Amino acid sequence: MRKFLVVLDDTRECLNAMRYAAIRASKTGGGVQVLAIVEPAEFGAWVGVGDIMREEARERIEVHFEVFAKWMRDKRGIDPELVIREGEPVPEIIAQLRADPEIGVVVLGAGTDSKGPGPLVTALSRQAGTLPVPLTIVPGDLSKERLEEIT
Repeated sequence: MRKFLVVLDDTRECLNAMRYAAIRASKTGGGVQVLAIVEPAEFGAWVGVGDIMREEARERIEVHFEVFAKWMRDKRGIDPELVIREGEPVPEIIAQLRADPEIGVVVLGAGTDSKGPGPLVTALSRQAGTLPVPLTIVPGDLSKERLEEIT
């Protein structure tokens, strides 16, 4: 089964990427894999604090994921898979692509403010030619109706 890989983060445009991936997966018989990345913190001697912060980050990710997962199950009949990795975002996305050969497309949402599409979109776009799968960038300001039309 072909999976659409979507990166879960705290950006507004993440919502459109999730919607797009779920709609495409439901229309093509595919699946959705949601990748959340916990970025490492440097605590030196404060290892216990780092462990607590990582655990809290994982709990927030799971709650956030469940909101999207419920919508995907209820509205699209898709039961998404959550993968949590720890590290820097771009290398972890590439590592996940290599780890799961069923991933067929990476879906990212592009930011809409004057700062540009966002650091993740910018970084992965630069590497698009070397990625093992296509990269789909969904505009962050598309309406739900327009997303339905184009998928």
